[in-house]
Amino acid sequence: MSPVSEQQRRYLDAMGIDVWVRRDQALPAEVAPLPESAPEPASAEGRPDVSELDWSALRQQVAGCQLCELHTSRTRTVFGVGDEQARWLIIGEAPGVDEDRQGEPFVGRAGMLLNAMLQAVGLAREQVYIANILKCRPPNNRDPRPEEAAACFPYLRRQIELIQPDLIIALGRVAAQRLLDCTTSLARLRGTVHRLEATGTPVVVTYHPAYLLRTPADKRKAWEDLLFAQSLTRDDQA
Repeated sequence: MSPVSEQQRRYLDAMGIDVWVRRDQALPAEVAPLPESAPEPASAEGRPDVSELDWSALRQQVAGCQLCELHTSRTRTVFGVGDEQARWLIIGEAPGVDEDRQGEPFVGRAGMLLNAMLQAVGLAREQVYIANILKCRPPNNRDPRPEEAAACFPYLRRQIELIQPDLIIALGRVAAQRLLDCTTSLARLRGTVHRLEATGTPVVVTYHPAYLLRTPADKRKAWEDLLFAQSLTRDDQA
């Protein structure tokens, strides 16, 4: 592995990672078994077909969505942000209070840490696309319910189809389990390449920035996950 540059040192400092941490233990690159299916809506009845929508039409559809009860409590929908042809797609679980107010994913302290994490591997926020499993904030920041994730998944699936990313980074247990349709723990999901059933897109799982703010000791593990992800896309370029 190449030495850490001075710029990367500054970003690692922002993440709270000691630059002397050894990173010479290779993460396993074994491909996990494919999930049987991606999460699908419980019923297609009354749900619009978004499979042919372009970005503008999809954004408009999300803005007016009333497919689950979350539309009654949201301030704004949180569609997603970033490069619509990005190589990396970052997926979290759901908007928080700051995201609900601003209509943009990963703002506030968690967003600042995510920016630093990306910058540490040479990526600006504007170079990736950032979205969530849910487009509306659950009350009290609770976990998304299965029916909410099912209602929202066609929007996310269409975003994935439009972007055609080389890699998806799932942030946190909830996002990873919903995306991969599994109940596997975060510890077991990390360090392995998974595949999105609908498209075959590689998926790498790491910690959610909000969790890392509460548990800074795990930031070095998140750094290893990002290096692992970076190695996969570098291999694709070779």
